[in-house]
Amino acid sequence: MPTKTKAAEKQLSGRKPEAESALKELFIDELKDIYWAEQHLVKALPKMMKNATSDELKNTIQEHLTQTENQVVRLEQVFESIGEKAKAVKCEAMEGLLKEADELMKETEKGTEVRDVAIISTAQKVEHYEIASYGTLCALAGTLGFTDAVELLQQTLEEEKQADQLLTQAAGAINEAALQETN
Repeated sequence: MPTKTKAAEKQLSGRKPEAESALKELFIDELKDIYWAEQHLVKALPKMMKNATSDELKNTIQEHLTQTENQVVRLEQVFESIGEKAKAVKCEAMEGLLKEADELMKETEKGTEVRDVAIISTAQKVEHYEIASYGTLCALAGTLGFTDAVELLQQTLEEEKQADQLLTQAAGAINEAALQETN
């Protein structure tokens, strides 16, 4: 059973049921989209890790892979908390980002810092997409009064922000090494 706060119930009580229904439908569609995205990211991250040269980058990707596996489970909990069955629907954006990652890895030389820079670039694009998605989902869940969902989604949002920061941190030294490598 979805958990709504009294404030959320009061806020929604003045709205037309069809407006709440349409917003809830959008929220569920967005959940299905990110659920697909996270499931496919679990498959893509090991490939990025295998192609990385830097131990720091490999460790960052491994840590985020573990988080992403937990995020898939957490999304299933979000679906359950709102009384819906977890279902994935193809995420065109994530598919495009992962295709770009594959292309950049193919276009860069194996075992080089330049390839690591390409991996960081695409990984950060993925993180920024996820940050935007989870931020939106948190806002929608709050508007709909799904307090349990907000808590779960907020936890994932913070993990995505942390992953982005770790990638930025790793990029500093790797970018410098890549510059030296090409000279």
